[in-house]
Amino acid sequence: MAYELRREDLEPLLLGAAFFGSGGGGTIVSARHLAEHFVKGDYYPTDTVKVVSVDEATEGAAVMVAYLGAPEAINSATYPIGPVTAVQNFQKRLASQSVKLAYVMPPESGALGFTVAALVAAKLGLAVIDADGAGRAVPSLPMLTFAAAEIDPRPAFLVSQGGLCVELDVTPRNDSNGGPTHQRDVSAIVEQMMRPVVADPEFGQFGGLAMWVMNAGDIGRATPIRGTLKRALELGRTVRAGQIGSAQQMIDYLTERCDLAARAISTPGELVSAEVDTSGGFDVGKIRIQAGQRTYTVIYQNESLLAWDSACPQPIVLAPDSVAYFVGGEGQSIFSNGDLVNDDGSLNPAIGKRPVTLIAWRAEAELRKPGLILDSFMEQLNKLGYLGPYVPLESLQSARKGEAS
Repeated sequence: MAYELRREDLEPLLLGAAFFGSGGGGTIVSARHLAEHFVKGDYYPTDTVKVVSVDEATEGAAVMVAYLGAPEAINSATYPIGPVTAVQNFQKRLASQSVKLAYVMPPESGALGFTVAALVAAKLGLAVIDADGAGRAVPSLPMLTFAAAEIDPRPAFLVSQGGLCVELDVTPRNDSNGGPTHQRDVSAIVEQMMRPVVADPEFGQFGGLAMWVMNAGDIGRATPIRGTLKRALELGRTVRAGQIGSAQQMIDYLTERCDLAARAISTPGELVSAEVDTSGGFDVGKIRIQAGQRTYTVIYQNESLLAWDSACPQPIVLAPDSVAYFVGGEGQSIFSNGDLVNDDGSLNPAIGKRPVTLIAWRAEAELRKPGLILDSFMEQLNKLGYLGPYVPLESLQSARKGEAS
């Protein structure tokens, strides 16, 4: 059922989305910076955003819109100029084909992705579809359901904050649309082409991206993961109301309200160190939590992809399964990787010695089945040093229990 977002809804939306983003999806800082400027006036013609369900999206075409790049770099954005311009390019292209663009969609669950989609919609008089391509945040385009559904990724517009527009259009091998294999390959090719572009000084490590135009028939098959904006909004509202004050209460909420078999995969510990390197549009790093004699290490490429327990011989979480931080004590309890680490690599002093717990849950079924998405996750894990197969979260946890007994 359609509903409206107002300025005051953006904070709970981005907070809940940050939790579901598995450490990525942009920083809370960058999303807040954009949300603070969402005021009806010279830039935004309205202060409300219409959100519709997948089934209600019947009045025109939809396009995926996002920021692409390093979270630290995006923190400086005040208005979503790059994403807005990228979508405007699609509006012009589709209008020349007598097609109306009516909707935008975020690529993934994450603070920045949901905020950008909402603000672009408000700026251009469009609606946001209550769905995304993963139900978590991901580091590469082939990990999204739009790619798995073989939605044509041509063209793709990448626009800098300064308005420089790059159009990527990979010519098919055979007919006008290429075969299914080509369309799977081209998502990876577009990704490989875009990363060097955002790394160029003109882009400054980030740009606005619009791609994957979908008609009404495409929208349904490309978005099996639905209701994610509403899920994030309700979690954020519950957290801000003070109804979730501990890791166990968060786990109970996820289990009872979100039908997620969430579990704590660490004992509460202290955030002790972080390593981060920003290059090619990614923040790549490690975050360590010390709990007694155990060290828990989260390895991320923008998004958290691996978690280790120093007492175990194998990982305790493997992407595409999700892992999030819950910070106890007074103050904000939800943080992305980019929010835990300052620009200079030091730890966010807001965390201090407050207890940090890692909470994990299994990925959506579409991300776990054999095919393009899971293969893409495994390729990324290989680059981070994990050379084994995907092992579901519950199996990893059972192995830990067996080792402890």
